[in-house]
Amino acid sequence: MPLLSLKNLSKRFDKTQAVADVSLDVERGEFFGLLGPSGCGKTTTLRMIAGLETPDSGSIEFDGRDITNLPAERRGFGMVFQNYALFPHLNVFENVAFGLRARHKPNPEIRERVKGALELVQLPGYEKRRVDELSGGQQQRVAIARAIAIEPALLLFDEPLSNLDVTLREETRGELRELVNRLGLTAVYVTHDQEEAFALCDRISVMVGGRILQTGLPRDLYEHPAQLLVGQFLGRNNLIRAIRLSAGKSELAEFQTLEGGHTIRIAVGDKNLVPLNQACILAIRPEHILITKLDDQLENAVPATVREINFAGATSSIKLDANGLTLEALALEAAGLSVGDHCIAVLPPERISLLRNE
Repeated sequence: MPLLSLKNLSKRFDKTQAVADVSLDVERGEFFGLLGPSGCGKTTTLRMIAGLETPDSGSIEFDGRDITNLPAERRGFGMVFQNYALFPHLNVFENVAFGLRARHKPNPEIRERVKGALELVQLPGYEKRRVDELSGGQQQRVAIARAIAIEPALLLFDEPLSNLDVTLREETRGELRELVNRLGLTAVYVTHDQEEAFALCDRISVMVGGRILQTGLPRDLYEHPAQLLVGQFLGRNNLIRAIRLSAGKSELAEFQTLEGGHTIRIAVGDKNLVPLNQACILAIRPEHILITKLDDQLENAVPATVREINFAGATSSIKLDANGLTLEALALEAAGLSVGDHCIAVLPPERISLLRNE
């Protein structure tokens, strides 16, 4: 049985449908991500889990109990906000102790828990520091310490690293993941940053327009988006317009690209394919396209011309024109290729996804 279960949650603000029929399960000990663009409803969903917003319809269950209408203070959840929500008039000790005092814990226990929480976030001895004396990264750690000091049944994060610079954000997210694992906590993490979600989360729900479009492991979402909106949001997919040609049930299904007129085969597996002669979208990641100058009759070998080469440090982005079909490939080295060269772009069938346009 999942620890947290959302069932058909919906929330409207005036005429705006913020969340529409959202259902998901979070397992005990899981680091679960809600990933989507700004304004997609992910923070509203998190606030309903926390008890800070009440759903218009649907239910929330935690550990088998309906908590839909349970007040936030009785849920026992810890939350870390985007702006940290620290109290500037209180020192670090009192900020971390705030939730414990609200729960009327005895002073010796408060001192012990605050000390332990600050040690966990690598801020021992900071109890008497003023909040405005701390760096952004230190303030974020104090906010995390406050959330874990109450020993929460569930830890909720609302874009907690978005205000940090890139280097500190990468460092802090590694520490955060290690801390949550070490404490054996269950976490729900909201972010618009796909790299951050992929690095932190065990599973991710992609949310667009108030709805969950796809839930899965980070690698599965990255390599096999199920819908056009997911493929577009996760970025840098080659999106190829095509129609289905083959009617059989072989392992490979044939499609013809609308640009360039190329015949492309994709691995069928257990996919429900589109009907014959119906337009659809195929997707393949740039790093999965192979570039060669040899035509060895490989599957999905498409003649192309190099139009642009962009050096980007560890990789180079290579823009190709395949008779009107534009493709982007990523290569560790672009040695031997120059703009204007003729080459062969190979699209491995097992790397191509068929996207639903819903």
